[in-house]
Amino acid sequence: MLHSEVDGAGPRVVLVHGFTQTRRSWGRVGAELARDLEVMRVDAPGHGRSSSVMADLVEGARLLGQVGGVASYVGYSMGARLCLHLALAAPRLVRSLVLVSGTAGIEDPDERRRRRSADEDLAAELESAGLEGFLHRWLALPLFAGLDGAGAGLDARRENTVEGLAASLRLAGTGSQEPLWSRLGELRMPVLAVAGGRDAKFVRLARAMVGAIGPGAELAIIPDAGHAAHLERPDAFLAVVRPFLARPVPSPREG
Repeated sequence: MLHSEVDGAGPRVVLVHGFTQTRRSWGRVGAELARDLEVMRVDAPGHGRSSSVMADLVEGARLLGQVGGVASYVGYSMGARLCLHLALAAPRLVRSLVLVSGTAGIEDPDERRRRRSADEDLAAELESAGLEGFLHRWLALPLFAGLDGAGAGLDARRENTVEGLAASLRLAGTGSQEPLWSRLGELRMPVLAVAGGRDAKFVRLARAMVGAIGPGAELAIIPDAGHAAHLERPDAFLAVVRPFLARPVPSPREG
């Protein structure tokens, strides 16, 4: 069972963090949403108090649905990939879906193999350097250049373990993910794909996912933000996500 914590009251929204983060990593976003929603913050497999849970994306999505139940799901990066897997595997549980800096996987087999090898190298580096050294190296990546100290949330990340994060890289890294692009048209719930305007790669991926999903999918680009748009510009993020989550969920689309 994945560890979770719940705040607030109202319709449920489940927040699923990114790699090396924990349920404590949502900052102001989680607190603000809890003003009018029941917010469940989940520790993903291999992270936080779920560090001993070793699961790939398919099993991780099943465990996520088991703890989250019927809800709107908001996932960031790795968390977005978990939420996407859940929405495809158990759509009855997902009232609406917010994918922040997400991807449906790497389609090219050679590129996917290269990414899997890179994920294995990262896991080996983590095991060699230890948690503290790895976290500093991870947060120094250009991907997170827009994060200040509070946004980086190093204290929350220190709740992780070497074993849990290494397992997450090997089992649930992007290199291990089977591409889901051909299945995106199956999604019938409302979907919001969010990316930071300075994160060109994930802006392209968000646009591509919205196009592949079709009607019911929307795109939101957060200006002057990078990969962790929700932490870099929480007010701008909430301005698009809160109204989306507040909308009545329409009847499932036919087809």
